[in-house]
Amino acid sequence: MPAQSAARKLGVLVSAAPAQANYQHALGLSEAALNAGAEVYLYLIDEAVPGIDDGRLQALRRRGLHLFACAFGAKKRRLVTDERATWVGLATASDLIASTDKFVSFN
Repeated sequence: MPAQSAARKLGVLVSAAPAQANYQHALGLSEAALNAGAEVYLYLIDEAVPGIDDGRLQALRRRGLHLFACAFGAKKRRLVTDERATWVGLATASDLIASTDKFVSFN
């Protein structure tokens, strides 16, 4: 039996607000990558942080999306930090850049 190759890892950084097209593009890319069997690591920062309640985003998380959100961005916007995401700092963004096969940003 041939050895299975490890899943590709995609990192996605989103700073665009949920109403912007780039936010929607980031979700679409993440969904397509999950459908293709990739591990997807999505980080919400700046204007994207309020998108944490997006039903499509939370559905992707339930399917295996690794969802990170900026804790400082949440505090600045007075958002509750709870189980909807892993709340982190910018060091995690650096770690994602270094540890994924491909990293893209939607601003």
